[in-house]
Amino acid sequence: MRFIILRKADPDTEAGVMPGEALIAAMTEYNEQLVKAGAMEGGEGLHPSSKGLRVKFSGGKPHLIDGPFAEAKELVAGFTMIDVESKQAAIDWVKRWPPLDGGGNAEIEIREVGCAAGMEGHRPSAETATAPQDGPALGRYMVILKATPETEAGYLPDQAHLDRMTRRNLESVRSGMMVAGDGLQPSNRGVRVKFSGGKPKVIDGPFAEAKELVAGFWILQARTREEIVEWVKTYPFPLGDEATVEIRKVFEAADFGEAFTPELREAEERQRARILESGGKP
Repeated sequence: MRFIILRKADPDTEAGVMPGEALIAAMTEYNEQLVKAGAMEGGEGLHPSSKGLRVKFSGGKPHLIDGPFAEAKELVAGFTMIDVESKQAAIDWVKRWPPLDGGGNAEIEIREVGCAAGMEGHRPSAETATAPQDGPALGRYMVILKATPETEAGYLPDQAHLDRMTRRNLESVRSGMMVAGDGLQPSNRGVRVKFSGGKPKVIDGPFAEAKELVAGFWILQARTREEIVEWVKTYPFPLGDEATVEIRKVFEAADFGEAFTPELREAEERQRARILESGGKP
């Protein structure tokens, strides 16, 4: 079973406080254990919402809203994709989350991955990890489709709409723009693990704040954020006439400065190579 582990934002992540060397080392070791277990498909941290934006469709017309966004505790600060045998196995992995993160008070949401209608998602691969480029470097972005009461109730688009989404995803993969993407099951099939003083408390879904939950995601790469915005404006989202989509920049190695030592960079590069060699599959 595939799950996305969503590290919820907090005042520090929203303020742009970067992790120190000790936390980076602890997360690298945690990821190493996932890779060795054949469970990890990938993961990234996200820039604060002050550097992001939302595209809100009303009557099918897109309106751009610059960050930051007020509901910090419901924003996403980072994510990890895993493939394990059960939801309990995912919970057990999250309970081992490094206590240095958030001073032992991090909140993690675990959501089952997979479009409710059965539309196939896309996992990272060696072909889409980096696209050929001339000119400015490609930046990576997480495009987050926000949930609605309909998606939380298990809404399924008709087959014609699913076909349009599938075609667009395939076009984006072939162009080298789309690295990964998938839908999420409603939050009533998910859990949250809330740490307090380093001790985990498991809270079963569903979660009340439907409009701030995640219904699906894409990892895209482009030279500018404007290219991502244009992609979003023309994507056939479910309930697209009223969809809300958040665009967040993914952290790159250079963003972490000296805290991301050469040794830690090498360790992460080895992990990424092993994941890509397996095609993102355990």
